Formats: sequence, structure tokens, C-alpha cells
Amino acid sequence: MRRLSMLGVAALITAGSILTAPAATAGEPTFRPVRTCGDLVRTYDVPGAVTHVKTATVVPATATEPEHCDVRGHVEPAVRFQLRLPTKTYAGRYLQFGCGGFCGAVSTPPFADCGLPHGGDVAVAATDDGHVGKTPLVFDDGKWAENNQAARDDFAFRAPHVVSKASKRLITTFYGAPPRQSYFSGCSDGGREALLLAQRYPHDFDGIIAGAPAGYWGPLIGVYQTWLAKANTGADGKPILTADKLPALHAAALSSCDRADGLTDGAIDDPRTCRFDPATIACPPGADNAGCLTAAQVEATKKIYAPPTDERGRKLYPGGQTVGSELSWYGWTLPAPEFGGVPAAFALADNYLKHMAYPIGTPHSSVEKFAFTTRNFNRLTPEGLRSDAMSTDLREFRRSGGKLVIWHGWADQAIPAAGTLDYYQRLTRANGGLAATQSWARLFMVPGLYHCATGDKLTEYDPLKELVSWVERGTAPDRTLATGRDADGKVFRTRPVFPYPLQAKYDGTGSVDDAANFVPVPPSRPSQDVVDWAGNDLYGKAGPVAP
Repeated sequence: MRRLSMLGVAALITAGSILTAPAATAGEPTFRPVRTCGDLVRTYDVPGAVTHVKTATVVPATATEPEHCDVRGHVEPAVRFQLRLPTKTYAGRYLQFGCGGFCGAVSTPPFADCGLPHGGDVAVAATDDGHVGKTPLVFDDGKWAENNQAARDDFAFRAPHVVSKASKRLITTFYGAPPRQSYFSGCSDGGREALLLAQRYPHDFDGIIAGAPAGYWGPLIGVYQTWLAKANTGADGKPILTADKLPALHAAALSSCDRADGLTDGAIDDPRTCRFDPATIACPPGADNAGCLTAAQVEATKKIYAPPTDERGRKLYPGGQTVGSELSWYGWTLPAPEFGGVPAAFALADNYLKHMAYPIGTPHSSVEKFAFTTRNFNRLTPEGLRSDAMSTDLREFRRSGGKLVIWHGWADQAIPAAGTLDYYQRLTRANGGLAATQSWARLFMVPGLYHCATGDKLTEYDPLKELVSWVERGTAPDRTLATGRDADGKVFRTRPVFPYPLQAKYDGTGSVDDAANFVPVPPSRPSQDVVDWAGNDLYGKAGPVAP
């Protein structure tokens, strides 16, 4: 349980899959540099994105990575980036990664296997989103935003866009031509960036992957994470539900709901079909042990499963934790010693409310002071709109030929899956219905997956190859693959993930851990994914854009 939670929080920082890059193979043309790597060190007058390259160094090939030119610099005023340019295997593709949490560090972008046909064929880039986070946990530091509007703008909407402009200029200079195709992939805040790029900068990328998107930024960080922090904090300031109770709680949830999809496999395919009551494992009067929940713990667990509500019972966020996600609460909703004893939800919410959530110069708040009222929800809107990625008007992205893949794990402990389902159904309604929308934007819901492709039964998910095939071959993704690996890296489960609302059904033959033994089926009944909540009027509003 502890290992999985650590991976979940780490994924916020990297927000990119680490994929090996096999040696280049025949069948696809490559582009050799027309300049030396060192020639890139200078200032570039990119409109709206003046770029300074400080270092450019040739890095020898390894067993997993190609020889490449490692470029590091910044876009004015302070958007640091790293761009890696293959010197021998580049095939004309550019891939930019998003970052997680509040960013604050440049995570070395991994070379990716695009499957057409070799890895290492991609120029890759990443950014810190315009500020340097302070340790110990860089991703939850918000103090940089307290009195720095430029840094706020870079994080909210500008950094991914200007790094795209800078990278394309450098690619053009190095190889003598711009990239043939450009891709973006991000999870969590990186997923927010992905949706934001499709909405506000529809010509930046040909293909975009938005994983577990934090698109409802203000309500998510200001309200929902605060709800998680408070739901499990007692009057004495200590956690109510403790880590030793999670295994029993999770086992009870599976016992109640695992069979609902017709297959007992340790995962709940669609938690919406489950009606689990944590009171079923309530401790007898006077008892308290790892196998049961006290009355206070039952109530705290019910709050964690529920969405936050205001003083009249109206939802302040589209969803809550899903049944089946319990083991992933450790480190996020429950404190973990390896993260300083502070739950990630509390750290993010408190930093946001104290330093980022309100216009500079106006009164701020904190987890302790925040009350779940409509007034407080509305106070978050002016600044939240700058970061939100909630617009359903993607007409320009669609007209430009863009392709969008959205994915989310059903057991995500950080960002409720209900929000992504709510957004996607609103998107389909605004774009001609499901069939018309699926011609350019598809959603994939992964059973049992925790935040940013971590988990218990399934631990990996990355639809990059399918996106590339869609953009470059016109082959829409009808099937993607989720994988489960143990601590030694051995695959113990594969499972197909079909475009939502299709579900994977076991065909009755062979191993239930083999994706080959599952077929797509429609849901037993149509789902109503649009949620009536306090943010209903936020979807038609788009935040600012940079030149």
C-alpha cells in the first residue's frame, strides 16, 4: 500500500510515462541535424516567447536512449525548459510533456516509443511552468505565487504554449525544418494543461493526451482537496480514519461490489454500480481494531466517498472518492510519514488557499478557515478561471484536424473520475453528440487505476501509440491496453480499455489476467454523466491566452 501511494504522488511531479527507446529501424525516414548542438546556444526572438538557450550538450547513446542534444534554457520571464533532440533517429515528431501538482521543477522528458516504427524518433520537452518550487515536496509549494502575477500567468496558461513555440523554433533551427507532427501528453495538472491547449491554443498540437485532467482547477484544489483534508480530521487535529483500517475497508468494498461486473478479479469496473455502506464493518460497541471501523471512522469514510456540498446541500464538486480506491488514500487523504506526515490533499489545498486562490492583494484563506458555502465557492472563481480548462468549445481544434484522447482511472484518489465524465458528456453534447465527437475526441476509463497510472491490479496506462496512429494514419483508437506489473517489473495482468462508454467483458475463456480474453460491450444502461453542481456556469467561460 505504501509503495503504491508513493508512486501516485511521484506521478504528480513527473506526469509522464517512462518508456524505453529501441534502436532505430528501417522503414521511416530520419532527419539529421543541419547545425551542431552547440550552435543552439543563443537568444531567439520568438514572438511572445523570447527564448534564451543557456546550454546545449551532446549526450551519448545508452541502452535505452538515443544520442541526443540536451538543450536547456528559459522563455522570458522565467519559464525554464529542457528539450532533447535526437541526433541520428529523429523522424519529425515533437512530444511535449505536462507537469503535475503546482509544478516548480523541470523533470527530464523521457524518450517515447511512438510505434511508427521506432522509439527515439521524437524530440521531447518539458517545463517547470515558470517558477521554482521549494523543497521538501516541490509539487505542493505555492508561495512563489503570493505576489508574482507573471509567475501566476505562466503557471495558469502561458508556459505550455510558449515552450511549444520555443521548442519548434529550436527544432527548425537544428534540423532545418519544423516538426511534421506535434504531440502533448500530461496527467493531473498536465492533463489540465492538455485540455487548456486544445481549448485556448488549438493550433499548437496535432494530438493531445489529457490524463486524469485537473481541468476544474479552482473547485478541485480550493474546495475538493480541502474537503478531503477536513473530512478526515478530528476535533483534536488528528486523522480519524487511519492507515491500518484501509485493508479491511478495501476488502469489504470489494466483497460488496467486485462481482457486479460478473467477474471477481479484485477490481470494480464501474464504481457507479456499487452501493457499499462502510457501516457494514462497524466495530462492536467499545471495540476498535484493524478489522473494523469506529462510528467516527464510518462517518469520515462516508464523507470521503461523497462530494463536497454547501450549506444547502448543493454539490461544490461533481464527485467524490470511488468505492475501490481505498488503498490509494494513504499519502493523499491519510498522512504518510514518508511525505512529512501531511496528506497531499491538505498540502495542496492549504498552499493554494493561502497563496494562489485569490487575486493578489485580496484576503486569502486556508484549510482551517475555509467553510463550504456558495459564497466561498464563488470567491474562488475569478482566479480559478485563469487556470480552469472547462470550455466545451473545441471547434477550432477539431477543424484544424486535432485529435484528443482523454483518460482517467476509476480509482483515482486525487481527482474524482466523475468530473472527467461530466466534462466529456458536456463536450459531446456541444459537438454534435457522441458519434460525432468520437471522430476526434475519445475518452477511456480504466478500471481500478489510481492517479496518473499507478495502482494495485493495473499499474500502467499510456495511449501514446494509439494517438500517433490516429493522427498519422487516421486509425481511431478502438482498443487501448492497461498493464499491471509487480515490484520486479513482471507483467501479471493486461486488460483492454475501450472508448467510453464501452466496457470490457470477459469472454469466458482463458485467464482473466489476459487482455485477449475480453470483448467490448455497451453498458447495461445508458449513464447520465452530467452533474448538477455549483460550477454549472463555468463551462462557457474561457480564461486568458498568451500571444
